[in-house]
Amino acid sequence: MSITQQYLLDSYRAAQHDERTPPAPGRQDWQIVREVRDYGRFRAVVEERPAHGRFRAALAGFVARAGLSRGSAVRTPRPHH
Repeated sequence: MSITQQYLLDSYRAAQHDERTPPAPGRQDWQIVREVRDYGRFRAVVEERPAHGRFRAALAGFVARAGLSRGSAVRTPRPHH
């Protein structure tokens, strides 16, 4: 069953029981992403770790361990218009 089908089924059931319809799928995705990010920052502060720049630092460490550099990246040529 797809997300849309589940949403339609839940909406139908809510209408049958005179309840509020559920929010449409995907409507609150960015809010959830922000809440997860904020929770991660909160946990970092509580655990006395840097709250900002952790992702970039981890990515830079990964790139350094993999032996990649900016000049060695393979680039796809841009199409000419």
